[in-house]
Amino acid sequence: MSDNSNQFLDALKEMQGVEVGNIVDVEVLSVEDGQIAVGVQNAGVEGVITRREFTQDRNADLHDLVKPGDTFKALVLRRAGGDKENGEFFFSVTRLKEREAFDKLEKDYEAGNAIEGTVTSSVRGGLIVNVGTRGFLPASLISNHFVSDLKPYIGKTIKVKITEIDPNKNRLILSHKELIEEEREEAFETVASQLVAGDIVEGKVSRLTNFGAFVDVGGVDGLVHISEISYKHIDKPSDVLKTGQDVKVKVIGIDDDRHRISLSIKQTEPSPFEQATSELSEGEVVEGEVKSLTSFGAFVEVADGIQGLVHVSEISNKRVEKPSDVLKVGETVKVKVLNINPDEKRISLSIKQAQPAAEGEGNNARRSASRNDSVAKKYMSDNNDNGFALGDIIGDQLKDRQ
Repeated sequence: MSDNSNQFLDALKEMQGVEVGNIVDVEVLSVEDGQIAVGVQNAGVEGVITRREFTQDRNADLHDLVKPGDTFKALVLRRAGGDKENGEFFFSVTRLKEREAFDKLEKDYEAGNAIEGTVTSSVRGGLIVNVGTRGFLPASLISNHFVSDLKPYIGKTIKVKITEIDPNKNRLILSHKELIEEEREEAFETVASQLVAGDIVEGKVSRLTNFGAFVDVGGVDGLVHISEISYKHIDKPSDVLKTGQDVKVKVIGIDDDRHRISLSIKQTEPSPFEQATSELSEGEVVEGEVKSLTSFGAFVEVADGIQGLVHVSEISNKRVEKPSDVLKVGETVKVKVLNINPDEKRISLSIKQAQPAAEGEGNNARRSASRNDSVAKKYMSDNNDNGFALGDIIGDQLKDRQ
């Protein structure tokens, strides 16, 4: 057999060795509009690479990217249609890069590594992220809160974790939310270990919702519920707060299991009760207006909007069956402040102790005042809705008679 025949057979074997799915070395033969003509090195096989199979930039000019003589690796996609004598193939560089990217991404997925990618576009339901190949980042996995506008993310570099990968289906699902949650847990443990309920710290409003404001305290967001923003009624947090605003907050709760910190803005300020009673002190005699009468006493306004209770036993040194027998609503009376309870927002008052004791009654009046003062303080700490237990009052009155 001649040398030419041997060379032909060798070339034929090499050509037959190029199969779909192979990775081969190719050399650029020419560059035409929309495609690149290439030849498989040392195989005598030629084919083409379309713009789409060479670059993801649909507007790229191939003449700017390659020139005749350039060599690189390509993936054999398929044979050109028909039984052509030259056995032309279609090749792809982009799919080879995707295959190589998937190989690396599978290792990152198995190791639980975070990876970086560039957001190239937004589609319905999420973002397209280039991480060496196209990955899909669902809108629900972008952040740990609802994201309504996806456009600001386009062109940004973002860290993500892989939640699902299937090279055969070219499927790659990503999550940024998972990283946020992991970082949040780590930050929570650090910050929570430095805080205790009752601490007052500086923070910055990071986000506003209809139900409250999230405030960043040392890298962790705590929630100020709408009811804890102000002592006054507010319809929306945005009516009184702005994102980025510096605020002082009080830590009112730390939930280690749920990784949540509850905060209060209003509790860093004096309450309306504290403001109104700031000029009152126990033992002081002041004037007040009788606002209402009950069977167990009279409520007297001693500051703007602040009422205290004059227990029936503190109305007069004489026995009083009903407060309405000796007092009238709207009447101005002098009262002695017996007790101020800021926690319960209650004030105990006495009319009879505000009056000078009659001659010869001083000792008895003082003993009675001391006893009734103790009784009043007891009822001041009662947690019933009306502030006083009627059964206890009657019981104490019966004991006084014995």
